[in-house]
Amino acid sequence: MSQSHDPRRRDFIAGTAALAAASTLPHSAQAGHGDHEHLGDFELAGKDRAALALGLQNGSYTALGLTRAYLERIQAHDARTVNAVIELNPDAEAIAAQLDAEHKAGKTRGPLHGLPLLIKDNIDTGDRMHTTAGSLALADWHAPVDAPLVASLRAAGAVILGKTNLSEWANARSTRSSSGWSARGGQTTNAYDRTRSPSGSSSGTGAAIAMEFAALGIGTETDGSIISPANANGLVGLKPTLGLVPRTGIIPIAHSQDTAGPMTRSVADAAALLAAIVQPNREPGFIAAPAAGFDRDYLGALKARAAQGARIGVARGLFGFHPDVDALAENAIRALKDLGAEIIDEVKIDSIGQFDDSEFDVLSYELKADLNAYLTRLPKSAPARTLAELIEFNRVRATLEMPFFGQEWFESAQAKGPLSDPAYRDALAKNHGLSRSKGIDAAFSAHRLDALIGPSGGPAWLIDHINGDHYTGGNTSLAAVAGYPHLTVPMGFVQHLPVGLSFIGLPYSEARLLGLGYAFEQATRARKSPFRSR
Repeated sequence: MSQSHDPRRRDFIAGTAALAAASTLPHSAQAGHGDHEHLGDFELAGKDRAALALGLQNGSYTALGLTRAYLERIQAHDARTVNAVIELNPDAEAIAAQLDAEHKAGKTRGPLHGLPLLIKDNIDTGDRMHTTAGSLALADWHAPVDAPLVASLRAAGAVILGKTNLSEWANARSTRSSSGWSARGGQTTNAYDRTRSPSGSSSGTGAAIAMEFAALGIGTETDGSIISPANANGLVGLKPTLGLVPRTGIIPIAHSQDTAGPMTRSVADAAALLAAIVQPNREPGFIAAPAAGFDRDYLGALKARAAQGARIGVARGLFGFHPDVDALAENAIRALKDLGAEIIDEVKIDSIGQFDDSEFDVLSYELKADLNAYLTRLPKSAPARTLAELIEFNRVRATLEMPFFGQEWFESAQAKGPLSDPAYRDALAKNHGLSRSKGIDAAFSAHRLDALIGPSGGPAWLIDHINGDHYTGGNTSLAAVAGYPHLTVPMGFVQHLPVGLSFIGLPYSEARLLGLGYAFEQATRARKSPFRSR
């Protein structure tokens, strides 16, 4: 068994509504599931990036028309279904109109020209939208400039519709948090069952993209916050190699693990979105790219025969948290065999679960250092410009900020010393040794693997504001601590709840993982929309 049963895992994984709405939970076992059925009548339902892009090219669609359609869908349905969007972009329609004018003049910015997307509300946008991490302490904060990630999206022609709700501070505040809840945004719910958790801190992006509130979505991950909500909301999620996508301008937890990545309804959409945001960088903690370079042709890697001859290792240490999930994973293994993959079963990674404590220590040290560095950018009039001031802000406003859970992780981080502390350096070295050289690297070398696979996580659990998350298992930590790429692709349902299959690779092997994921997706067609009958 893996680290998936560690109760502290929700600390960093799974971790504009009124507070009254936030405290109201649905009652029936599948509340609102039937309400989703008519949402499939949406004129853009089921349209992927390629179909939308083709429509824009041939004149069937306009950027303004797409933008208005998604905005109307959000405004009509979000508040009464999943509560996933925390703020809409007041300039979205103007941006779309400008993109239409550019297209009419024969100019195309890039592969996302005119396509509406949503991003998580911990990513800076230098516009009229706020960047808050779901906290009332940042309710008035407007970032002065775009994060490099956002600049890349705009350069590629994307229309940023708005920002999605998240687990407040990306689930880094408390060990008893409810994933998808923030003081500013309230409680986001699962797209397939409103009584259940959307999982992970990129919860709003997960639920919103599953509900087709935008063409594409961006989440962020420290440990599981892309993979976990993608798994729980029936999406493709890709956590890239640490350093492939810049994280400057993202409200941080820990520079040794933080990254942004795509959350989409198909592997092809994830590949296209990744291609638009790739910008290898040398930020602290990055993994150096191979001297010989690496494959950036993510769309070109998407071939139905991509699994033919691939050596895929089954990491049995990542199984065992739910028998029905394991059964689906066995079906997935057979599907990959049928696609021509060579399956190497029982790949042992003895280091799994051995770095739980050291991971928490590293994240706590880096949370203090990195969040303090971000908060110093705020104006002197801001209510909190240090972690210590933020803790006090929450204490004074506990009724609003901490009605359900506290800030134990914040307090633990505040007690840590500087990053020069030998205890921090030792913990970081332990993490990298166990997850890399004694973990993924060793398995790939011993078996000459192209990828490791295992279940991405268990089915979504019931939302519980009294006890916090009832995390049902997952395998995100190995790749997250290593900083290596991790792709999840839908593989089926446990009753009405979706779960995914994980593909884990060596640094900068995203193209290979996407190819394998695409072949699996096309062969199985396991994903079904929450508003379509199964």
